[in-house]
Amino acid sequence: MNTIHPFRVLRVPKLWIANGVIVGLLSLLFTVFYVGANIDPADHLHKLPVGLVNADKGAEAGGKELNLGEQITRSVTKSTTGGDKIDWKVMSRQEAEEELGKGELFGALVVPADFSASVADLTSTTGGGTPERPTLTVLTNQSAGSLGSSLARAATTRAAEASSLQIGKQLTARVEAQKVELPAAASVLLADPAAVTVQDGHPLDAHDGMGLTAFYYALVLIVCGMLSANVISGQVDHALGYTHNDMGPLRIHRPLLRATRVQTLAISSTIMLGLSLVMGSLVLLGAVGIMDMHASHLPLLWLYSVAAIAVCGIGALTLLAVFGTPGMLLVTLFYIAMAVPTAGATTPLHALPGFYRGLAEFEPLRQITGGVRSILYYDAQGAAGLTRGWVMLAVGLAVALLFGFGMTRLYDHKGLHRIPPEATAREKAALPA
Repeated sequence: MNTIHPFRVLRVPKLWIANGVIVGLLSLLFTVFYVGANIDPADHLHKLPVGLVNADKGAEAGGKELNLGEQITRSVTKSTTGGDKIDWKVMSRQEAEEELGKGELFGALVVPADFSASVADLTSTTGGGTPERPTLTVLTNQSAGSLGSSLARAATTRAAEASSLQIGKQLTARVEAQKVELPAAASVLLADPAAVTVQDGHPLDAHDGMGLTAFYYALVLIVCGMLSANVISGQVDHALGYTHNDMGPLRIHRPLLRATRVQTLAISSTIMLGLSLVMGSLVLLGAVGIMDMHASHLPLLWLYSVAAIAVCGIGALTLLAVFGTPGMLLVTLFYIAMAVPTAGATTPLHALPGFYRGLAEFEPLRQITGGVRSILYYDAQGAAGLTRGWVMLAVGLAVALLFGFGMTRLYDHKGLHRIPPEATAREKAALPA
């Protein structure tokens, strides 16, 4: 009988070193991916798409044609104050609404049709009446992400206020040169003539989570896929007799059914496909039926949910089959650690450092979030992220299958079986007669 006390293993340096390296590395990587991506979004901002709409029809002031909308457009687009942080896109009001409705714009600045006429009235009003103050409208888009919308709102508001002050200087100089007497109220407005109003450019339903339900719904799909892969992999190994299953104090071990690595991965993937139908249905039921999340296109959302869970699950099974126990760590890093900061939901991709923007090109959560966002907020338009979502799911599935079955077939071909035949012979010989 072995009389060595089990606590003696605590004196083994390799046990401490191996576990310390693994958990230490995980702690460092999670910190780098999560905190590093969100330390200074404003500083990393690069070409955030914002619309600039000039609907100004112009006016006549002092016998001259006046179009302050064109002046504002030139001033904003040529300004170097913000560097390349904002990508101003000059367009019509209809085009801006369409782009906002696809999530391709994070906001817009609109110069109304009567802007020049309203400004001209400030210098021509006589009597004691209070002139109507011209307005510049800032459109927000929370459906594209609350932080991105906030950054766009700040940029458009600054541009509107700077334009108002610039126009104010011109008006003041003109009035002083013409020595025109204006009512007191008009004189006060001259220095800063334009009011800035904020409107929601793409209104959301009250149960849209201020534009975050798409992200959290997609995150649930990812988590369902990766966690179910871990469960299915373990249960398949137990059913084939490769591992035991502890149920409280009971240990169950089934007879060994020899299976190649390719066969094991095929069995697990088949179960994943079948159970994805169940999980996708229950996710939709929980989100829409129980929690009352606002959603349209329910059949499409269900199909997309099932596909996303299946692809993520098969991808996770592949990593487990190829890398074994370390595969679960890789699954966690790939599907969670690197995915959440690069999903473009909390922090827009345009406000991430270049390294993280590169990760976002292939990280599954970003692709799935884009598809869910299109279905929930943008009437399932392909250009709003749904087409990219489907394409990337297909690519991800193809890569997972080729890599998984290619590597497991290679292991089988080289005789790297999960239980070598000689080990089985030794186990049988050790059994009592």
